Amino acid sequence: MTETHSEPTQDAAPTDALNAADAPEEKQENGGCKLSESEEKAPAEFEPPEGGWGWVVMLASMWCNGSVFGIQNAFGILFVSLLKEFGSEHDDDLRFKTAWVGSLSMGMIFFCSPIVSVFTDLLGCRITAVGGAAVAVVGLLASSFVTSLGPLYFTYGIVFACGCSFAYQPSLVILGHYFKRRLGLVNGIVTAGSSVFTITLPYMLSGLLERIGLYHTLRVLAIFMFILMLAGLTYRPLLPKPVSSSKSGSRCPAPNKVFNVHIWRSLGYRIWAFGIPAALYGYFVPYVHLMKHVEERFGVEANKEVLLMCIGITSGVGRLIFGRVADYVPGVNKIFLQVSSFMVIGVMSMMIPLCHVFGGLIAVCLLMGLFDGCFICIMAPIAFELVGSQNVSQAIGFLLGMMSIPMTVGPPIAGFLRDRLGDYNVAFYLAGIPPLIGGAVLCVIPWVEARRKRKEAEAAAETTEKMLEHKIGAQDDKDAKTEDPESVI
Repeated sequence: MTETHSEPTQDAAPTDALNAADAPEEKQENGGCKLSESEEKAPAEFEPPEGGWGWVVMLASMWCNGSVFGIQNAFGILFVSLLKEFGSEHDDDLRFKTAWVGSLSMGMIFFCSPIVSVFTDLLGCRITAVGGAAVAVVGLLASSFVTSLGPLYFTYGIVFACGCSFAYQPSLVILGHYFKRRLGLVNGIVTAGSSVFTITLPYMLSGLLERIGLYHTLRVLAIFMFILMLAGLTYRPLLPKPVSSSKSGSRCPAPNKVFNVHIWRSLGYRIWAFGIPAALYGYFVPYVHLMKHVEERFGVEANKEVLLMCIGITSGVGRLIFGRVADYVPGVNKIFLQVSSFMVIGVMSMMIPLCHVFGGLIAVCLLMGLFDGCFICIMAPIAFELVGSQNVSQAIGFLLGMMSIPMTVGPPIAGFLRDRLGDYNVAFYLAGIPPLIGGAVLCVIPWVEARRKRKEAEAAAETTEKMLEHKIGAQDDKDAKTEDPESVI
């Protein structure tokens, strides 16, 4: 990128022409607001340092990923405590009502993602992350003072979750400020943070709930969010292009930067954006209800925390393995890795009621965690293939927003079926169907993308041929005038 500015001799004309061609588009993208010369040149000259302070940022982002999704994944432990604290065995809809607390929390994290991407562009990663963590602290502290289940829908399911959403997304965006060549490795380490917390938090929460109770446990979790506030302060920007182009200090942010509708022109992305949510109606069900299912089948003394630990360990391993494997899968064919992960997750969900031996549940959770890591780690590479690097941020934001609906309604439906049928068997069987259907829908994306690229290649070839014909015709006219100058008189 810097070579364009360092070769002023023979490359000057092409460079000037390229800049002239890009000027109107740049003006439009910035909403008609003129940027200073330093702001226009900085993105082209910027190169991530590939380390330095970036390693501190990586650790802060890892804490964010771990604390946010570690708490969400361990909700099954809190779910059992909530049933004892606020429930009554005479309530026929007990599990249905209680499951809404965790479902709202997980769903709101994803539902807010499109809004968070806009705030991140306008305000920057640091302000957005610190503000979100502060809101999450308030949500958990407020949850520790409620005396009934109803207020938890707001304090834990909405306030805490919205804060987590605003803290989480900037932790991924800021990594691009410090890393480019090592971004895949760093992203794998950061996302593995949720696996580390998923392994350790269930045991910690079980001990805390037993010794200090539900309310004080929520206050301890608020300390995690306070540390997340401090971690957000490390997100120092380094003049990357997304920050300057969104003009966080400008009065006129470009509409196409606030809501990028260009990504919806891709048929492959549209299929992906609707196929992924269709596959996730049963995704969060095991995280919420598996602990209670184990208590009902194997007794209260069963070591149920080890199941979440198994999911966490293999999920981290899966992110590292399949993230590396995806580098060797060409183009949009990476989607087949995601298809395979949905197929395995669906089958494993259906296997849960069939496991009458605790060791069988451990095997199921190991496989489920492995392919859960596969599904998560290749979302960004697939988005890059479908919409390009310039649109990938909001493409993921819109996708996460659409994922919020199935992830919210799935666990309450499973709890409703348990309350009505007396066990979780049917709930887990049904939870395995959406991943199978969603995976089948995603299989058409490589075919759609291949057809699109073929049409684009044909159109480009036709355009090139017309340009050559026009150039040859113009050259013939010029030669004719040169050979017979008297014809002009």
